[in-house]
Amino acid sequence: MLAASEQLTANKLDEYELVGELALTGALRGVPGAISSATEAIKSGRKIIVAKDNEDEVGLINGEGCLIADHLQAVCAFLEGKHALERPKPTDAVSRALQHDLSDVIGQEQGKRGLEITAAGGHNLLLIGPPGTGKTMLASRINGLLPDLSNEEALESAAILSLVNAESVQKQWRQRPFRSPHHSASLTAMVGGGAIPGPGEISLAHNGVLFLDELPEFERRTLDALREPIESGQIHLSRTRAKITYPARFQLVAAMNPSPTGHYQGNHNRCTPEQTLRYLNRLSGPFLDRFDLSLEIPLPPPGILSKTVVPGESSATVKQRVMAARERQFKRQNKLNAWLDSPEIRQFCKLESEDAMWLEGTLIHLGLSIRAWQRLLKVARTIADIDQSDIITRQHLQEAVSYRAIDRLLIHLQKLLT
Repeated sequence: MLAASEQLTANKLDEYELVGELALTGALRGVPGAISSATEAIKSGRKIIVAKDNEDEVGLINGEGCLIADHLQAVCAFLEGKHALERPKPTDAVSRALQHDLSDVIGQEQGKRGLEITAAGGHNLLLIGPPGTGKTMLASRINGLLPDLSNEEALESAAILSLVNAESVQKQWRQRPFRSPHHSASLTAMVGGGAIPGPGEISLAHNGVLFLDELPEFERRTLDALREPIESGQIHLSRTRAKITYPARFQLVAAMNPSPTGHYQGNHNRCTPEQTLRYLNRLSGPFLDRFDLSLEIPLPPPGILSKTVVPGESSATVKQRVMAARERQFKRQNKLNAWLDSPEIRQFCKLESEDAMWLEGTLIHLGLSIRAWQRLLKVARTIADIDQSDIITRQHLQEAVSYRAIDRLLIHLQKLLT
């Protein structure tokens, strides 16, 4: 407006993006999403001026074309060549809190193995077991097995987070997101929305993990709304005032009890098969198909807690195998196994004819879909990569099939009802 009314002769105005809130006094205030604006401006070869309030946020990207100002007069003086503006001081990330270690988990070797496969291939994981067996404890340790964010991933995650909680950007810089919304979270809170659509939990979990505890307690329509983003890695939000697409490429890790009372067999079971099946039917079949692995996390055997237990493998040790498996995947196909599409599955997950016939028979017995067939192949491919094997063997397939606890549970209940 100043330039249009010839109050400002600014030849450099076209070179700059100006981002901030203007107070009546002329002071500049910070706005959400400044790091996103700065990143995009620098990518497009333009320069940007942001409010000093956003200095810590934009200082993380160390962009040469980024400047800060605290008042409109300073910006005008700069554009007319009368005054220099400062660049944001490079901001150091806050030191990370000590992560939980996998060696803290007593027993649950299959659960640990499943967590390793999940981290190595970028898969979705469902943990099923009674209360107090360590499901949440296992899930909280997956980030310790995942590689650090690349610079591009860090900028993507920071840009999304700055839209809803700019104060946390510096604290969580380069840390993989781990979001764990409560089961009472609404559909809007989960996928995003509002008059001007903002990101939801699935976008805040982009490049990280979305952990859903007490899975059947979530509203069914909320869970079913995750099906498309799980496949596509993005969410499209359409409102009267705006249409926007947010990234939402996350790993889904969920935990649940096998019945309303937490147990489905043994002395603790107080539910009929009908009650348990109604409980499980809160989860739609297409949604359950999105899980590559489902593991049973049983009660620990009597006496294990009182014994002197040799600590298991540390997160650092397991992470080395995860990184080696991921390196094989990117070298072979430039993506994680979880994101292979149908043509790529045919190309990179080939089986011997006898093994293919065995797997087909197993799927028919379990009543699984074509989608489940593809997910089993991708899990088997990841197990082979952990073993540094170029081919998928029967042993790899058998292990992949063993991670279908939810299907075995449903078959068990259906047999009890017939």
